[in-house]
Amino acid sequence: MNILLTTINTCTYDILLFKEALGDTGKVFASNSKMTSSMLKADGYVLSPRYTDSSYIDFLITYCKKNDIYAIISSVEIDLVILAKNKDRFLQNGITVVVSNESTIRLCNDKWKCHQFLLSICIKQPKTYIDINLLKQDLDLGIISFPLIFKPRWADGSYGIFQVDAFDELNIIYDKVFNLVFNYISEYEYENIQEKDYCVLMQEKLTGQEYGLDVLNDLQGNYVTTIPKTKTEMREGETVVSRVESNTLFENTGKIISQNLKHVGNIGVDCFLADTGDIIVIEINPRFAAHYPFAHLAGANFPKQIIEWLSGNPTSEKNIKYNAGVTGYKDISQIFRF
Repeated sequence: MNILLTTINTCTYDILLFKEALGDTGKVFASNSKMTSSMLKADGYVLSPRYTDSSYIDFLITYCKKNDIYAIISSVEIDLVILAKNKDRFLQNGITVVVSNESTIRLCNDKWKCHQFLLSICIKQPKTYIDINLLKQDLDLGIISFPLIFKPRWADGSYGIFQVDAFDELNIIYDKVFNLVFNYISEYEYENIQEKDYCVLMQEKLTGQEYGLDVLNDLQGNYVTTIPKTKTEMREGETVVSRVESNTLFENTGKIISQNLKHVGNIGVDCFLADTGDIIVIEINPRFAAHYPFAHLAGANFPKQIIEWLSGNPTSEKNIKYNAGVTGYKDISQIFRF
């Protein structure tokens, strides 16, 4: 079984973990519209058209058929919408895209809609606004107070996130984030913007320990497991030091999200354990998150389980078991010459 990982950036571990899971039963290929060091670790790689290009899907289908690629997995958000939109086209060509349906991807990519979804299933949320005038009114009334977090409604990682500490910063940072949104967003998300004046998310700043949850569903969207990890140290939005935990509250949160979202494969859920003992979710990333390798280090093997499902096999306990208490560290240790 050969698989293709699209939009591969600098996260070499995505490729290495799937190569390890496949062993000698298949190859891992990588694609991106620009060359990245991680692609050199794949069994084969290709420079593709940009995901916004009208030829992108046809190019991937042709490349997959040429290399006997059975399945596609995206490593970042940017091409998930277009992959989900064309899921049936790939399937007609014998290629399975491990991605949730288009509406699920759009919901997760839109932080405001995701906020409303989480509220609707009784998952606690930070106070959140998309109307700056309403925010100013509530600041005057003492309903919310500084510091605040401003970030793009559509973006991933730490892109465009700023802390606001006082009234005289509000408009300046709001305008900055507003402009950043339209430097980032793809044409496939533009069609989802009905109200362009509400593209900045404004939230209270949470305190407490931040966590990342891996919430795994099978290929039919059925809940499998949740693995919680501390976000002990971050670098540009990526977890670089983490401890794998065991906590029933996190497992219940993951299960509630899974059973209502019905996503496919693994998602990353970012949340805080507040001083009150409440779990407050801040966003959902509808793909393997950068904190997944810590779960892998603790004994889980989600890439192997996904390959098992693609092969028609059931869930294996050995692929989803993990050892709580394991702490992991990431670093940058290699440089490559092209």
